[in-house]
Amino acid sequence: MSQFELKDEQNHPRHQVPEFTQMVEQGLSRRRFLGGAAALGAAAFFGASPISRAIAAATGKSPLMGFKAVPASTKDTIVVPEGYKVERLISWGDPLFSNVAEFIDNGGNKAADQAGQFGDNNDGMSFFPVDDSTAILAINNEYTNYELMFSHQGKNMSEDDVRRAQAAHGVSVITLKKQADGWRFEQDGKFNRRIDANTPMIISGPAKGHALLQTSADPKGERALGTFNNCANGMTPWGTYLTCEENFNGYFGTDGEVELSPALARYGVAAEDAGYQWHRFDERFDLAKHPNEPNRFGWVVEIDPRDPSSTPIKRTALGRFKHENAELVIDRDGHVVVYLGDDERGEHIYRFVSKNKYNPKDQAANRNLLEDGTLYVAKFHNGPNGALKGKGEWIELSFGKNGLTPENGFNSQAEVLIHARLAATQVGATTMDRPEWVAVHPTEPMVFCTLTNNRNRGVKDNQPVDGPNPRAENHYGQIVRWRPEGGRHSAEGFDWDLFVLAGNPEVHNGSLYAGSANLNADNMFNSPDGIGFDQGGRLWIQTDGNYSNEGNFAGQGNNQMLCADPDSGEIRRFLTGPVACEVTGLAFTPDQKTLFVGIQHPGEELAGSHFPLGGDSTPRSSVMIVTREDGGIIGA
Repeated sequence: MSQFELKDEQNHPRHQVPEFTQMVEQGLSRRRFLGGAAALGAAAFFGASPISRAIAAATGKSPLMGFKAVPASTKDTIVVPEGYKVERLISWGDPLFSNVAEFIDNGGNKAADQAGQFGDNNDGMSFFPVDDSTAILAINNEYTNYELMFSHQGKNMSEDDVRRAQAAHGVSVITLKKQADGWRFEQDGKFNRRIDANTPMIISGPAKGHALLQTSADPKGERALGTFNNCANGMTPWGTYLTCEENFNGYFGTDGEVELSPALARYGVAAEDAGYQWHRFDERFDLAKHPNEPNRFGWVVEIDPRDPSSTPIKRTALGRFKHENAELVIDRDGHVVVYLGDDERGEHIYRFVSKNKYNPKDQAANRNLLEDGTLYVAKFHNGPNGALKGKGEWIELSFGKNGLTPENGFNSQAEVLIHARLAATQVGATTMDRPEWVAVHPTEPMVFCTLTNNRNRGVKDNQPVDGPNPRAENHYGQIVRWRPEGGRHSAEGFDWDLFVLAGNPEVHNGSLYAGSANLNADNMFNSPDGIGFDQGGRLWIQTDGNYSNEGNFAGQGNNQMLCADPDSGEIRRFLTGPVACEVTGLAFTPDQKTLFVGIQHPGEELAGSHFPLGGDSTPRSSVMIVTREDGGIIGA
């Protein structure tokens, strides 16, 4: 594993909702208005707006941020700014129901316990208001660390061990109650639910029933079991949760003989798994016996968090790849647009545009908007004279167009979607430096995407140094942003630039590896990963980078969460995490006074963390609550 890429992306691994709908409609109205006034936002895209520029010039500070930045940290705790406090909401192994066993340190729980406990390695999450005192938090559980889950550290796996690991994956839906001291998890809450690697799922959309999705257990190719390696997320204005399957390939393997297709190989599927050993105890993960099973993963899954009895739906119209998040916006013409990143070196950025339009008066019909539409992939054109900005276009991924024909190995739209990576290569899309989360500004037609790092840039022929990927063997990552033509997210073209080049100005002064001008010794970071906006327009950046504090990364400290002003470009460090963690997943309450933030894999690879409970306890991934001591808006 490269010292520059601590996370290896191959292995990490129908109800009416009036309060929620009203909140979303207010946000959508703002987006539609500002989309129509796109010319007014042009100055704010590639430079500071006049107001922001004037305030920044007069004060030297962003008008959006009112907190004192925290320094880098190597402590086994969370550090937040003065005037803020952080509390634990829920951790891996906490029982969702009172009849479920408590978490036992050092691997003492069984599969039956984990099935009713909060899942492991929480990642993306979304907050759904129910009423003034009740809410739902839907939270991804990406993967497991066997060195922390089992006393034998995965060296002597049993069937129950594998079932326990499967039960720790997927999604945890939890009920929150607002108490006098803030939001708290409610055990036995009416919305509490675990969705895991064995939960029945519906396969929907153009790929439903295709031969490549058919198995002996599901000869029609219409129902799958489970979801796993759920990385980031999205939410819809009709009140559903989108969970995104990322590194599914590492769960499949075989001890027999198998000849894998080039299509499976493109997705990283191999005879040797990533160490999970599921195929030895669960036959459907054995490639020699069930070669189509991997095609049933790598999708976006839609979940109704308000109905614990509902069946999740795999939305194949959004394409199959290693999804990060699904950032949904209603375009000003009413079409649903979903931006999607594929997190692997040299992969791509995608966009889905719905066939039908969003109707705020018909939430039942809106539930089918992700069933049918058009998938596109991004092509970035180089700027003039090497400038770190330029033009781009969205290339349609539809059967029969742009070379997606039988002559090139595509026989239907279903095959285009199942093999979306191959389709993107066929049409000449730009290979990117591991596209991670995508975030859309709440009031401006601006889109941001984290490109976390890429040791293959400038090394492999298909990943030349160009455009938004300007550094060879990119160790630090960057954030690209674009503005769609005319402020329409469904437009064919866009303008792009780089919002920030992460780097180390102390080590690489005078080169691109120092980072961009908005990076300095006080806010340096590497490997941006999670990203999201609050309703005030503050951009929140989370990192999953090297935390060894050696060599070029001196000064990075533990992974962190930063806050940025997209107009002025100022970036401040807001939070630092415990030892060996990734900071990932964020959700705000509608009043912006509570922030939920995820701490994933503290103490991985036996790095010595005992977060969050301290002592000699097993380190446990956790969702934390951040509030201001004065009860004010986070970050302001």
